[in-house]
Amino acid sequence: MNKDMMNIDDILDTMDDMLDKALGVPLSGGKCLVNIEGMRNLIADVRLNLPGEIKQAKLIVADRKIILSDAKRESEAIVKKSEEKAKQLLDEQEVLKQATAKASEIIADAQSKSRELRNATNEYVDKILSEMEQLLVNNMNDVKRTRNVVKQSK
Repeated sequence: MNKDMMNIDDILDTMDDMLDKALGVPLSGGKCLVNIEGMRNLIADVRLNLPGEIKQAKLIVADRKIILSDAKRESEAIVKKSEEKAKQLLDEQEVLKQATAKASEIIADAQSKSRELRNATNEYVDKILSEMEQLLVNNMNDVKRTRNVVKQSK
């Protein structure tokens, strides 16, 4: 596999393979010989790749902000449109009553749609961030386990 194309999971898999293929040292209680330079290079690769995955998480957060901003803008546009419609209908007394009821309905509907969109967006972003967090935790745990194995094999 091309080293430049490896993601953190690939690097950790390579580290795991190195440990699996490590030669056992006789009478050492299960200790093995590991290519330290190769392991250090892989750990350095993990460190280089982590910022990319963190940047991806930040992009997801930025996308969430854009979606919320668009939802707010759309909600404001709907509210503004309903207010303009209400102002047009203020000419007559009977029309005033109808316009007020309709404007309230449109505003309530716009607020409801805005809330639904915001909730759906928050749930989606939370799900993605949760998955990213779990991935990062798993990757960090793998790195810690690998470091411990490397430390124990000294």
